[in-house]
Amino acid sequence: MRHSEREEAEFREFVAGRLDRLRNFAFLVCGDWHRAEDAVQVTLSKLYVVWPKTAKGSADAYSRRILINAVKDEWRRAWFRRERSTLVPPDAATADPAVLGAERIAVLSALAKLPTKQRAVVVLRFWEDRSVEQTAEIMRCSTGTVKSHTARGLQALRGLLEEKRSQQTEGVRR
Repeated sequence: MRHSEREEAEFREFVAGRLDRLRNFAFLVCGDWHRAEDAVQVTLSKLYVVWPKTAKGSADAYSRRILINAVKDEWRRAWFRRERSTLVPPDAATADPAVLGAERIAVLSALAKLPTKQRAVVVLRFWEDRSVEQTAEIMRCSTGTVKSHTARGLQALRGLLEEKRSQQTEGVRR
């Protein structure tokens, strides 16, 4: 995608003149400066691609529409894929390695009990941090199939882990 020198100059001029207002708008939309910066970056990337086709008189409105869509897309992503800031960082050094090892063994044991496709989807999505689309491509199935296998696999894992916990607590009571 090559833009002419004139188009490049117009785009740079547009960005230079509107960047601060776009950042402020993004902050007001999402309430977090870091997410606002990310949204502006996505917006400018997408706007650059379509810049030659954009009516220059409506570029402001179009860039804001792109920004709102970028923020909405980020909100749609699953909550566990977002970073959360806390006042006090978690202290991993105080975690008991024996407890962590037991939890890992329990999760791996429960994972081994899942049907093959559910296990593959859960591993691709959460251990390898693949997107739904990437997982669908690897598994050669639709994104809907990936989503349903993910939901069923996670539900089964929760059930297996709860069962294991209840067995452990009953063993302690006896």
